[in-house]
Amino acid sequence: MAPDQKPEWSDPKHPDRCSSVIRKGQEHEGQTESIQRNIRFQKRRTSEPTVDELYEGVLKGERSFLARAITLVESNAEQHFQKAQQLLQKLLPKSGNAIRIGITGVPGAGKSTFIETFGTYLCSLGHRVAVLAIDPSSSISGGSILGDKTRMEQLSRNPRAFIRPSPTAGKLGGVHRKTREAMLICEAAGFDVILIETVGVGQSEVIIRDMVDFFMLLVLTGAGDELQGMKKGIMELADAILVHKADGANKQIAEQTRKEYNRILHFLHPATKGWATKAYTCSSLTQEGISDVWNVIQSFEQIGKASGVLIERRKTQAREWLFSMITDQLQFHFFHHNGVKKALPKLENEVIAGEKTVATAVDMLFNIFFRIEE
Repeated sequence: MAPDQKPEWSDPKHPDRCSSVIRKGQEHEGQTESIQRNIRFQKRRTSEPTVDELYEGVLKGERSFLARAITLVESNAEQHFQKAQQLLQKLLPKSGNAIRIGITGVPGAGKSTFIETFGTYLCSLGHRVAVLAIDPSSSISGGSILGDKTRMEQLSRNPRAFIRPSPTAGKLGGVHRKTREAMLICEAAGFDVILIETVGVGQSEVIIRDMVDFFMLLVLTGAGDELQGMKKGIMELADAILVHKADGANKQIAEQTRKEYNRILHFLHPATKGWATKAYTCSSLTQEGISDVWNVIQSFEQIGKASGVLIERRKTQAREWLFSMITDQLQFHFFHHNGVKKALPKLENEVIAGEKTVATAVDMLFNIFFRIEE
């Protein structure tokens, strides 16, 4: 059939219902005004809130503004950096009134289960709980599962709780570099208990220790094998060790494990001056020992404030945060320098080929960065 030839059953004057026809649009009174109003509404809804709008929304505890504020400080976009810092500067006087608790543990210790049970218990006491759950990012794609809201289903539905999964973004130790800022925003929003969960790998314990008041280490029963694989340095960071899943047939073994840890802790240097680190048992399944954990933390807070240890710790953390941010900024500007980006691949290949020493290559890159002419 020729391209311009119509099939026999086609009648151009009487198109059937399956045919595509074009009809002239009908105008109704006020239709144009309604469309323009909807367009303006869509623009308002999708536009980014100002710093003042975010500030007011966070102080009122509105979850949408809280989430958008944290997203802003987590952004790696250069255009968001100044806006995020302006917001943090305004919120800073409203922060710092929460007890900051870090939670880590060996894989399978039940960190998320414990946080859900512990957080729900605190909410029942009238506290407002913010959970910053650090989720591991893929080193290949940079993506992360962010499944903590799924694992903490009951707590995520609690109106007094706020759960924010944050990808590690490849940061050493598994702690997102913006976790500190997110913590300040949550405190400004009125949350008086901040729980920070790490992925529990490598050096994450050291990083989280530098941003919390109280640090808990969750372990499983079977102290013999556990202690052999447990680094002494990690145990010395903890203010409390919790032998988790102490229920059913496991309860008696958990008690033995607790005693074994306490014998070891007796010979270790305490993590906090004036505070003796001890091991405790608890169960998220039966909730036995959960209230005792909170009592220990309250006792720690009272003693720490009375002795000035907590105030001094936060000053030290602020100082370390300053130097950490300096390092991050230097690294960012160095690798985004146009001259460095051009010279780095060639120097990298020369180092790999053994044509240049590493120190020489680094010196040449810094000469380019500081525009030092040879």
